[in-house]
Amino acid sequence: MLEKLTNIIEAILFASGEAVPIDLLREKLEVNKMEMDKAIRHLEKKYSGDDGIHLLHFNHKLQFATNPEYKESVAAVLTPIREKEFTRTILECAAIIAYKQPITRSEIEKVRNGVNSDYAISTLLNLDMIYACGRKETPGKPVLYATTDNFLKRFKLKSLKELPDYEELLQKISEIHSLEALRFNEEEESDYLYEKEVYNPDEDPEATREIAVADTEETEAETQE
Repeated sequence: MLEKLTNIIEAILFASGEAVPIDLLREKLEVNKMEMDKAIRHLEKKYSGDDGIHLLHFNHKLQFATNPEYKESVAAVLTPIREKEFTRTILECAAIIAYKQPITRSEIEKVRNGVNSDYAISTLLNLDMIYACGRKETPGKPVLYATTDNFLKRFKLKSLKELPDYEELLQKISEIHSLEALRFNEEEESDYLYEKEVYNPDEDPEATREIAVADTEETEAETQE
């Protein structure tokens, strides 16, 4: 039973790529706290030390992350791939916002067939090309984004009425972004891109406390046995 449960949790965390609430796992997998705690301790032992993947246990959530010891090797391989995808995403999001503003993140992602747009929106905000212009009066009141005056100045437009053809706008955005990307990558993007993938639990007091509590509970359990 324990082996099957840990295998299922592994599959869920791998497929998610993001932190998954433990309470949600317990609810959907229909297991009690004791069973879940045992599975977590088993996975923490399995994914630790020199293993390339570590299990993060923080804020009542679980997430897989790469071992920080291998950060440089991971970056050497993935950075070129991420930068290429990152640029394409920025171009698409900027054009979508320009033509459909005000628009929410989820609406942008709907136009992009569900592709995550967090990185692109963050970059466009940092470049002062878009801003949060309010909230949509729908459940959750999501943030609405629109282009800034800086967007108009960069493209030499007097108003949004002068927006060029969609493909022409993409080309102009590409030219501007190519100049900004190097500065942004050097100053910010490197750390941001790998914030989720590379994680040092020693820098997270909550994670350290969670691990310490788990180790204590396991020691006590073994002693009683």
